Amino acid sequence: MIADIRQADEGYIARFERRLKHPIQEVWSWLTENDKLAEWFPELRIDDIRKGGAVIFDMQDGTFEELQIMELKPKSILEYAWGEDLVRFELFPEASGCRLVFIEKITQITDHTPKDLAGWHVCLDVIQRLMDGQKVEERHEEWKIWYEKYTQIILK
Repeated sequence: MIADIRQADEGYIARFERRLKHPIQEVWSWLTENDKLAEWFPELRIDDIRKGGAVIFDMQDGTFEELQIMELKPKSILEYAWGEDLVRFELFPEASGCRLVFIEKITQITDHTPKDLAGWHVCLDVIQRLMDGQKVEERHEEWKIWYEKYTQIILK
């Protein structure tokens, strides 16, 4: 499902929602344990899992960016800086598993915004597939499709 993108008081909010057939503890582990994180977003790793701690982003050019954790409630909320923006994962229990809500608080729409949104869209789909025991192939092809869709929505 495509993100819901709305103007906010300060910038924009992109909101994704996924209903997962897995308990919160399992989903949380995919967001916070480096071995699992590497399977769906290999450039990220948790350095210090606490409020004020850090997520490290490998820029793939020999440099690393430290992304500060702004809010952390174990098995519930993980929010960290994403450049000038914020990304936030929220987990809610449901009878058949849990609901994952991902929010990106976007300061300013740029030419890069559709790339980020397409990337997050594919990452959320990949997490779900991996938890369901499915293989993940052709991520880049999926990204291209979603990039076109988000470009049409955002840069029209």
